[in-house]
Amino acid sequence: MMREDHRLEEAKAMPIADVVARLELSGLVRTGGELVGPCPQCGGRDRFGVNLQTGLFQCRKECGSHAKGDQIALVQHTLGMDFRAALEWLCGPAQGISDTERAERRRKAEANRRKQDDIARRARENSIRAARKIWFGAHPADAGPVRDYLTLRGIDPALYPDLPPVLRFEPDARYTVPVEGKSQEWQTLHVGPAMVAAVVDAGNRVTAVHRTWLDLSQPKGKLVLPDPRKPGETLPAKKVLGSKKGGAIRFLTPPGCDTMIMAEGVETTLSALIAEAMPRRCAYWCGVDLGNMAGRMQRGPGLKYAGLPDMDDSEAWLPPVWVQRLVFVQDGDSDPKLTRAKLLAGLRRAKIKRPGLRGYIVHAGDGRDLNDILMGQRDA
Repeated sequence: MMREDHRLEEAKAMPIADVVARLELSGLVRTGGELVGPCPQCGGRDRFGVNLQTGLFQCRKECGSHAKGDQIALVQHTLGMDFRAALEWLCGPAQGISDTERAERRRKAEANRRKQDDIARRARENSIRAARKIWFGAHPADAGPVRDYLTLRGIDPALYPDLPPVLRFEPDARYTVPVEGKSQEWQTLHVGPAMVAAVVDAGNRVTAVHRTWLDLSQPKGKLVLPDPRKPGETLPAKKVLGSKKGGAIRFLTPPGCDTMIMAEGVETTLSALIAEAMPRRCAYWCGVDLGNMAGRMQRGPGLKYAGLPDMDDSEAWLPPVWVQRLVFVQDGDSDPKLTRAKLLAGLRRAKIKRPGLRGYIVHAGDGRDLNDILMGQRDA
């Protein structure tokens, strides 16, 4: 039976970069932990991505939700094969090999898996080390550009007089991108001021930094940086370095509180915080991004919008045990169905792991977030 086929384990232990090389996929460029480029089926420019750490690929455009998966699925997608043919292309025929050869294949598969795990572990440790160096080298954000930026975003000093210690300032932050076609090489596109926020894990240890590059001459105070690889497009002004998985930016945790408000963005979280009347009685934590708040979701036909958490994701973010009410703030500037599904997955995971927890989603409205509303009120 297929579930007993030793080749399944062997295929899943193969480094997906090796599978990409065997398939001779051209035009893929290393961007962070991904290979990005045209889809072998529907083309495009950067719609196709292979995650080198998770070993998964996805076409984000024309091929639809079915075009994603592991090493076997990548062969299926690229060569147009069914599952059995793709498995044979990767690992050879199931029959006709001796017990000794089968044992050797399993040994190699396990060795490949350990190698991948070790590479991922070392990359994570190096990234955390670099993030902590930035954090502990940054300056207090009490005044100056960070305060000016937040004021520009409607987070006025009169409403928020004391900035939290999780925010700092880096005057000469380097904005780097991978060098196309060269592994582990980076080029600096910009050096300038940035707001730095500490992402901490469940033990309150800094594991990542969230940086926002600033340009106070812009309407929203963020740097507008042209992408040299894509004429006419710009790069995001915000980047995370380190390991954000399961972490959060903890702006406020009043003693004895039992309610947590969490949004994915720094500005949205702070907008919610200053909206609460003094004295503030809720915890306000920033989830860094939607994927971190949601954790891994169940995949499969018909499950894209189901909002079902993959409970095998042992590193997903969970609220502390003292949280009895968890409120997720839904931004309205992205796909509303998928956004809500991800937030539901995060809430459902939290309720399973924290029996008795009550969870809610609040929505600012289509096409806007809480900070948009705050800025509109300020400008009115």
